[in-house]
Amino acid sequence: MNSAEWHARIESAGQVAGAGFLITPRKVLTCAHVVRQGGAADALTVTFTERPGSPAVPARVIADGGWGGGPTDLGDLAVLELAYDVPIAPAALAPVDAAHGQRADRPRKLVVYGFPVGFDEGTLAEYRITATQLLNREWIQLEAWQPGGQPLAPGFSGAAVTLADTGEVVGMVTAAAGAQGVHNGRMMPTEVMARYWPDLEGLVPTSDHRSADRARLRALVERAVRAGLDCDPVRLYTAAAGPLDPLPPEEGFESLWSAALFVLCEIDGADAAATVARFADRLEALFQASVEASDAPEWSPILVDLQHSGAGDGQVLVEVSAYSGGRRHPVGSDTVPQARVRAYVQDRIEAAFRYLTPGCDELIAFALPRDWIDLPVDRWASAPDDDTPLGSVYPLVVTDQARLRAGARHQLTRAWKRLDTLPGARVHRVECGSPEEPARLRMRLRRPDACLAGFATAPAAPRTRPHFDTSLTAPAPVVIWSRGGCATGPEEACAGGDGCAGKTFLDELDACVSGVPPAELPRQVLALREEADAEDGHWARDIQLLWDDPRVFTDPHGGTPAHAHSPVA
Repeated sequence: MNSAEWHARIESAGQVAGAGFLITPRKVLTCAHVVRQGGAADALTVTFTERPGSPAVPARVIADGGWGGGPTDLGDLAVLELAYDVPIAPAALAPVDAAHGQRADRPRKLVVYGFPVGFDEGTLAEYRITATQLLNREWIQLEAWQPGGQPLAPGFSGAAVTLADTGEVVGMVTAAAGAQGVHNGRMMPTEVMARYWPDLEGLVPTSDHRSADRARLRALVERAVRAGLDCDPVRLYTAAAGPLDPLPPEEGFESLWSAALFVLCEIDGADAAATVARFADRLEALFQASVEASDAPEWSPILVDLQHSGAGDGQVLVEVSAYSGGRRHPVGSDTVPQARVRAYVQDRIEAAFRYLTPGCDELIAFALPRDWIDLPVDRWASAPDDDTPLGSVYPLVVTDQARLRAGARHQLTRAWKRLDTLPGARVHRVECGSPEEPARLRMRLRRPDACLAGFATAPAAPRTRPHFDTSLTAPAPVVIWSRGGCATGPEEACAGGDGCAGKTFLDELDACVSGVPPAELPRQVLALREEADAEDGHWARDIQLLWDDPRVFTDPHGGTPAHAHSPVA
């Protein structure tokens, strides 16, 4: 189930009542007995647990199936309307016969996501249908995929029953067997649900579209909606429709989603696949043209904060956070022995990815004390079983912890707003041979056209350390250097002529970034690191990028405590 954000937890008067699933940006389906539980139908809220940190959304019942209140009564369906549209792609429905599988001796695996006691954050159960027969024209019987699996229990009621391979919904759990040790239950298939709520009929695709085509179209629509693609759904459909396909509705389409659903649900027959392909191709072309017109990354960063712990030289205070939807989500915080820092960071970065905004550009950022600013974090292994450098897998930057303070962030925000208008990153060179006075450097870096301070030597070099400190506090929006840099000793003078590694670095850097917008520098440096990994002696082998647009790292010290309680634990 690649897209699980539409799974919903239904709460009644603050208590978990069951499950549900988002069917439109504002409507959720669940069981009638879930919302009547405890007699608190007027105090309903819905939480989307696969978006950690998102608030519970108030909801009200707007339709039901006429359920009488008994365990065998028909019509156990409720439609909830949320207080506002949520920015989540709704669940995809499968054709009505998809749960049966192609062969009777090879049933399809079904997956259910519910909230039984002890699993308020959700758990999965694997099932299959016992037979295609409808019980009392209302239910299909479910049985466990394998003995010993998670049984259906209170908390699964209202959960979507999905195809394991596509994530599409074929029905809704309405009841468990109720007997100890019996791992079966019942689901209401989508065609029965549509009988009680006719609006659902327009959301069930025809069986003339292949799973891969449906998945591709939905993925494209999700990307386009998330990116805010400006397109006319009626014109898009008209351009894709075949000569025998129906005309668009007179009232038009209220959204790109509704146009895509019209293609999937209203067009059938031999030409259905061709229409879906044309619609998807035209949408992809529009999206690509939009991306090429405005290719600025939409960063969703993971921030790794390393600090001296105060508990001894061998201890490091590590905190990892993820940023999504303008909020910071703490992932982990601990005092770690120095020898275990890399492994701890690897583990927490992997955990942080589940919080990132889908479709956004991931960015790994390390906030470091000034005396650790040259730490080669980009060379750390990306995973325990993969020694590819972290900085060659993801865009990776560093920043000075002092620049996270409110005053510096205010100045940097103003500078970055100015940089948005620049077509490329202009490099101010700090040569290893004859650096200008720090006071003069500060004045130059505070000019309106200042962007990037490029250093020919590493920060620890005695001759340029004052200039490096000045560039951080000016503050220069971007600072780049080579950890190798000029190899001249501390007492020697370097003219910075031909053969100087520092001069070569600055020359190459200037050529590579002068036409790159400042917002895209992390991606450009990633490309340089990949090149350096493939070529011995590459000038960018030890490149270090200090980049910290405050608009990307919103509220760096806010959020909730890192050690949030997990009911599963």
